[in-house]
Amino acid sequence: MTAPMTSQMTAQNIDGIALSKQLRAEVTQRTLALKARGITPGLAVILVGEDPASQVYVRNKVKACEDSGLHSVFEKYEATLSQADLLARIAALNADKTIHGILVQMPLPKHIDPHAVIEAIAASKDVDGYSTLSAGELMTGAPGFNPCTPFGCMKLIESTGINLRGKHAVVIGRSNTVGKPMALMLLAAHATVTICHSATDNIKQHTLQADVVVAAVGRRNVLTADMVKPGAIVIDVGMNRDDNGKLCGDVDFAAIKEVASYITPVPGGVGPMTITMLLVNTLNSAERSAM
Repeated sequence: MTAPMTSQMTAQNIDGIALSKQLRAEVTQRTLALKARGITPGLAVILVGEDPASQVYVRNKVKACEDSGLHSVFEKYEATLSQADLLARIAALNADKTIHGILVQMPLPKHIDPHAVIEAIAASKDVDGYSTLSAGELMTGAPGFNPCTPFGCMKLIESTGINLRGKHAVVIGRSNTVGKPMALMLLAAHATVTICHSATDNIKQHTLQADVVVAAVGRRNVLTADMVKPGAIVIDVGMNRDDNGKLCGDVDFAAIKEVASYITPVPGGVGPMTITMLLVNTLNSAERSAM
């Protein structure tokens, strides 16, 4: 029996850190089971250039792998690396049986075509879920890799115990990495989905009807309390800085917390789940290869 959607005075935080720890404990157990069969799940992470944020993300991904018992390979290249050399390295990793997932950290230097790089990764190792094939599998309901951030968002929603069947979900944002796959995953969970974006007239009229709102545009206060239906679930994918330089999301957290039933904080909501779902995808790939 699922929990009813009810309005309450103050929303309950959906704790991404706690859920992430729980899921990573499961990853560790499944990894140990694979290791007992002589298989260690392996993730290769490639970083090209010196982007500071990318270096932090990559370091966190590699550490998460090691903490959960996965094998990680971290390769860092100068920003001058040619596209041909990067594609050749990806081809070598595609052929490496000890590697079950390949991740090339974005953004890439301007002379490298990100689409060509993503498409060069073997479909069986596309643990970021960004390739055309992965997108097609998601759209048609075929088993494949879900992009990590929306995959994490779905787990956060599931943790509330609320059944999405028949609920109205609004996704603000239409990126290939979050907005579009998020909408497809919500559809697969039998929600009725509306996608809003920069060209949408009066986003408020849509969000006020929503049982679930996912904000993923990378802009502060894109969702305010007067735009939220009482008792709604609000998932904040944004990562911004406020006027004091403090980390914040896309939604007016303090005000919306008084209207919604559940809300994800920033930091501590979606962020930890993104890396966790990368581990899950890598593990799923290793298990498939062992079948």
